[in-house]
Amino acid sequence: MTSPSGGVDGAPGPARTGSPALSLSAGASVLDDARRLAPEAVALRRELHTWPETGLELPGTQRRVLDSLEGLDLRVCTGRRLSSVVATLTGAADGPTILLRADMDALPVTEDTGRDFASRTPGVMHACGHDAHTAMLVGAARLLAERRAELAGRVVFMFQPGEEGHHGARYMIDEGVLDGVDAAFALHVTPNLPSGALRLRPGTQMAAADRVYVTVRGRGGHASAPHTTCDPVPVACEIVLALQTTLTRSVAPDDAAVLSITRLSAGTASGVIPDTAELVGTLRTLVPSTRRHLLDAVTRVAGGVAAAHGATADVRVEPGYPVTVNDAGFTDFVLRTAAGVLGPESVAVMPAPPMTAEDFSYVLDSVPGALAFLGACPPTLSPDRAPSLHSPRVDLDEDVLAVGIACHAAVALAFASSGRGAGP
Repeated sequence: MTSPSGGVDGAPGPARTGSPALSLSAGASVLDDARRLAPEAVALRRELHTWPETGLELPGTQRRVLDSLEGLDLRVCTGRRLSSVVATLTGAADGPTILLRADMDALPVTEDTGRDFASRTPGVMHACGHDAHTAMLVGAARLLAERRAELAGRVVFMFQPGEEGHHGARYMIDEGVLDGVDAAFALHVTPNLPSGALRLRPGTQMAAADRVYVTVRGRGGHASAPHTTCDPVPVACEIVLALQTTLTRSVAPDDAAVLSITRLSAGTASGVIPDTAELVGTLRTLVPSTRRHLLDAVTRVAGGVAAAHGATADVRVEPGYPVTVNDAGFTDFVLRTAAGVLGPESVAVMPAPPMTAEDFSYVLDSVPGALAFLGACPPTLSPDRAPSLHSPRVDLDEDVLAVGIACHAAVALAFASSGRGAGP
């Protein structure tokens, strides 16, 4: 997932109503405990950052998480089809069950931060903050295990591989991670918000994302005689432009959608017109009907432009993550809980969703819950200047790990005290 932008840190949004879900004194106590555990979290984050892994199989990452949870009063199990870890803490009294999630996988990015704990795995980097997510959730498990006597119900800690396009959450759901779960919560760090700021919104939190592949088939030949060929390269270029026009002329201005062609590849030599040209891109939408309309339009427009030049276009769509939708009631509960931990000045409603995507959407399709962004801008930079997530130069303020630990733990404790299995 790339970092939120374009208004995420705008006006605070509508005022929150209702009393804090956690008192300021209780919130301060949780934050103090989190700060005590922060050095261990920072050490784990750096170890994970040094040895990143991608995809669904993360054996080294899984081993480090298991080692970090050892000795805690948890029931721990691992995945059958992927390197997941699910740890369950049972409280001292009966009550509802809440799931807290951290994703663990890295990206195929070559790091350029110069940090002394930079990646030692060639071509792989924790460029999306998942190392921080994992370390924060381990810290929350430690904190909540210490406070087991205060806990009514269960907390399920979901350590998930394969968030970066591999549908890891869906695999874990198939393996039963949501069995008996009443609500779910996740944090995602971003350097493009002030450090320690929490932002989320009811309803649509993030976009759906689909991958689009277009193969233009023409007829190759000698580059000195293009009139004897059907050159697929200019056809592919026209398709790119036509798709942008289709989006701006068929989607309402207040219905956000993004169609980005991110790769155009063709040919093998300067003197050869190739037989084919290939386009790869991503479609981001917030409304299901817009998603269907634009996916149909890609096939229609690509085929029509190609036919006008005597070529053909084969279109393949790889469905991606659905829209991430925060439950309104749970979102209000998180806002009130976080305000009790961080202070009301650090917590606000996002005015608009970013066009990024998350496979936590699968979890929120099944149970009420919310995903929130946690600012982690490095202290020497401003949020608008900090390299974004997925950049080879992205860096985080590690002081925010204590904030993340506290937010996870406070949400779990406040949810348990609500005593409501149907949501807060």
